[in-house]
Amino acid sequence: MRQLTALDAQFLHVECATTTAHVAGLAILDPADGSVSRESLAALLRQRIHLSPALFLRLAPVPWGLDRPYWVAGPAPDIDDHLFETVLPAPGDHRRLAEEVARIHARRLDRTRPLWEMHLIRGLAGGLVAVYTKVHHAAIDGVSGAETLAALLDLTPTPHRPVPPPAGTTPAAGPDGTRSGKVGGPQPTTGERAGDDNAPQPTTDQRAGDNTPQPTTGGRAGMDGGPADAGPGAGQMVVGAVVRSVTYPVRAVAAAVRAAGDLDAIPLVSTLPGAGLIARAARMVTRDSRSRPALPALTPPRTPLNGPISARRHLAFGSVPLKDVKKAARAHGVSVNDVVMTLCATALRSWLAERDALPDQPLVVAVPVAVRKTGTEDGTETASGTGSGTASGTGTATGSRTASGTGTATGTRTRGGATVGNRISAMVVPLPTNVADPVERLRRTGEAMRAAKRRFAVAPARWVGDLCSLLPAPLTELATPAIFRLASVAFPPINLIISNVPGPQFPLYLCGGRVLSYYPLSVLTDLTGGVNITCFSYDGMLDFGVVACPERMDDVWGLLGHLQRALDELPTAEDGPTA
Repeated sequence: MRQLTALDAQFLHVECATTTAHVAGLAILDPADGSVSRESLAALLRQRIHLSPALFLRLAPVPWGLDRPYWVAGPAPDIDDHLFETVLPAPGDHRRLAEEVARIHARRLDRTRPLWEMHLIRGLAGGLVAVYTKVHHAAIDGVSGAETLAALLDLTPTPHRPVPPPAGTTPAAGPDGTRSGKVGGPQPTTGERAGDDNAPQPTTDQRAGDNTPQPTTGGRAGMDGGPADAGPGAGQMVVGAVVRSVTYPVRAVAAAVRAAGDLDAIPLVSTLPGAGLIARAARMVTRDSRSRPALPALTPPRTPLNGPISARRHLAFGSVPLKDVKKAARAHGVSVNDVVMTLCATALRSWLAERDALPDQPLVVAVPVAVRKTGTEDGTETASGTGSGTASGTGTATGSRTASGTGTATGTRTRGGATVGNRISAMVVPLPTNVADPVERLRRTGEAMRAAKRRFAVAPARWVGDLCSLLPAPLTELATPAIFRLASVAFPPINLIISNVPGPQFPLYLCGGRVLSYYPLSVLTDLTGGVNITCFSYDGMLDFGVVACPERMDDVWGLLGHLQRALDELPTAEDGPTA
């Protein structure tokens, strides 16, 4: 049992009638003569669900919402409540698949159950199948999402045999080898940084926001080798909430001072008069003497991408060859990540220009960053992480060969080393969509990213977690949706989030079927804009997943087309000398 951190809980609080806060991935598979089926997925989940806390932990809310919820584990989840099957109508092309996945992606997860779903989608052209999986962002960031995928994927078509779960924890099977219920048949349809070699590896021993360790109580969870852990009783929760309310002013002041130390890096706020002076004074109070590189002004321009979002979602997905991106990076002396960010800048510029909505100023984007610490159950940790990555929670770990995801390092570490929860920070950078020349656009993108990375390497931004800790839990739950919606109208802090996740450059398998592509799909909120672009490198390709609110972006496939064509604007050595 463990209480959610302020940042974890924020992903719960942001949900409302128009916002869902789960991250997802859409895998396209060669089904290997039918080996990828409802029955095989159900069997796989029963065999391996105990390996990933995100798949079996449940929320235990505090009475009357007086404090943040707790993660508790009980009996193994009923697979019928989480595994679904859908058959697409003909012709089963990518657009029809995107429509179906968008409908599923727009639905909130049931908080009375472990916060995940898996959907097998058949009927794709060419006999392929798709598996869409979503997990709540309160439960995973990139690293814990990678561990979840690692539990399900294999390096060869022959599935490996995992360590069996403790006795009495495997879901019971029905007479046909599956459980009865929704998984029993098809359901009718209605019709989310690639290899940034130059990124620094920031580490931090500071904890973001109110993330102090919470003592565990009771027995071990039923999925973890002991009796089911029902968590604290209602009375115990209320007493804990009262104690935390007494100490809240001290914790809130500490979080405010820490956040003030990053005032010159927080978008919009950094442009206020005296922001730099206040930041330096706050750092003196906390005895932080590290010299920080200066950052450019971060004032997002007004665009159609920003404003209140609706409950509807549209999405598009597609790929570009990774070798072509690397070729462009070598030709211009920049990182692969710089090229990916430039592709996004070019696509956004083209899309906005088509609608006479291209601002004269650069867009301001948030690039989520991970510093995940790995360690032992007793809390001993060693720092590891990536310079820039994603809050989308996507990633992959691959047995003996792993590819890290993202998040800033904490969360709950369970027996066996698996984690649950987030620590996410972000680099906020200007994206030069206002620059007409593609080569100059790439150069400025590289400069902006390097400046942000230098700043993060010196002093990893912790203001995201600190801001989540400023208000008491009951008020945060009530106020967050209203604050986000008001900010989207009055002063949006960024135009959008762009995430780029490194993945393995070799094939992976699910139930014997080869994963051909993996498209990450992420979260939209009023505060962060009506479009989210997430990229994942896998097996020689860059797979893009774009999620949009149709009220903010009317043609998401048009943006994807610009993304796929953007690489043609960047000359390489084979094209002759560059300017």
